[in-house]
Amino acid sequence: MPPKLPDVGPSVMRLPKLIKQTPINLKAPKGFKVDLFADNLSSPRWLLVLPNDSILVAQSRTESLPGLPPETVKILSKMNVFGPSPNNIIEISHSEGKYQAQPIITDLNQPFGMIYFQEQLYVANTDAILKFNFQDFKINSEPQKIIDIPTGPPNNHWTRNIILNNDLNKILVAVGSGTNVNAEGTDHNERASIWEINLDGSGKRLLATGLRNPVGMAYDPINQKLWTTVNERDGLGESLPPDYFTEVIDGEFYGWPYVYYGIYPDPTQLKLNPLQVKKALTESRVPDLPIGAHTVPLGLLFHSGKNIDPKYKHGAFIARRGGVSTSQLVGYDVIFIPFKDGYPTGEIEVFLSGFIADINKGEIHGRPVGITEMNDGAILVTDDVGGKIWRISFSEDN
Repeated sequence: MPPKLPDVGPSVMRLPKLIKQTPINLKAPKGFKVDLFADNLSSPRWLLVLPNDSILVAQSRTESLPGLPPETVKILSKMNVFGPSPNNIIEISHSEGKYQAQPIITDLNQPFGMIYFQEQLYVANTDAILKFNFQDFKINSEPQKIIDIPTGPPNNHWTRNIILNNDLNKILVAVGSGTNVNAEGTDHNERASIWEINLDGSGKRLLATGLRNPVGMAYDPINQKLWTTVNERDGLGESLPPDYFTEVIDGEFYGWPYVYYGIYPDPTQLKLNPLQVKKALTESRVPDLPIGAHTVPLGLLFHSGKNIDPKYKHGAFIARRGGVSTSQLVGYDVIFIPFKDGYPTGEIEVFLSGFIADINKGEIHGRPVGITEMNDGAILVTDDVGGKIWRISFSEDN
């Protein structure tokens, strides 16, 4: 059943203040140990673990914030949220508790998602997917562009995640909307969707649509279903609409921009396009689980169960970067969503906390973005504004 949501309310904006302090005491459940894996990075966003245990990290940053007051942009720049993007992929190797980081690809355009497959490395820029020869885990070629991706302007949701499908013969591409709710009617009709393409970029089709900003994508390894995290619109109040976590069904429409959470008419579109809203109310799929308005769910991980408490094999980890459209900080954590019979139970468990330094003062230590599993079962989480990567490992002795 869809949740009962509150009425539309007044909008707020509260920008958090980044506190550069060490050590940071992040907290995880009993049995888990949280260690600083890498530091002094430049907007680390997304992660890819290679078979040789090296870690690739896409470093990128928001470069355009149209319509925001200069003072707001100044604050976001101090927080490392806004400014010139590093536009690179770095490789991190680690041994005996020490790490080395070096760039292996530079001069990209806001890179994000990555795939390693058949000695090829695919990198998703905001405007295109590139392919590199990657034999012996080294870049051995100039990039080959396999497909263009629309970027606006505007290009508010610029991150492009990519994963392989379960049959390993297609690439799935998450392409967020360019605007908040397409009030001006300028959004490209292939945005706010998940694409499916062949490995060479041909055969593009829209797998699912009406997803305002899908970012994390992953298959549940037990039930082989595709899931995604979705950031919903701003401007309807502190509690609306909820960001969500949902199964991705081939051919389904999830409502944006005409409705939110499947059954609630969007007030902006109700004025502009009432007929489309009416149609969307009959055609939109209701997402599976609301996970908090303005919490900004991004990274998504289904764990293999290796070297971890067995309960975490049945569910999903989600990194919530935290938003600015609430009077109190929400998100800024990693949550765990337990599953039963292939679907969320409805519970939301906080798995990793401590990124909020002082909730009353609006102070934070960082913002979790990407999450992945290392080859030994440990979990890595990126913090883009803090320039860090955290490692969470499990032991009965912890």
